[in-house]
Amino acid sequence: MQMHPLLQQRRDVLGVLLIRTQAAREDFARLANLPKPEKAVRFQVKNVGPKAYHIVDLVTGKTRGFRFEHAAAVNYAIHLEEKASRLPGGAQ
Repeated sequence: MQMHPLLQQRRDVLGVLLIRTQAAREDFARLANLPKPEKAVRFQVKNVGPKAYHIVDLVTGKTRGFRFEHAAAVNYAIHLEEKASRLPGGAQ
């Protein structure tokens, strides 16, 4: 199913704003001699029903997997984070 063009446009704009705000926080931290902000997580576990969990890529908004136990979902999200950080350029 394709997203409505106006919703996609709004989502794209919000994505750019998130990138800009992250850059502004990093600049502020550098200017104030504060430690660099921690990198945000890329994969998030979301409860979608009784004993059902999706692992969502926060960069793309797409579900990357699902598990029926919370611990298994968290472990899979950690695995995806580690895998993404090994890619050229690191995790987004």
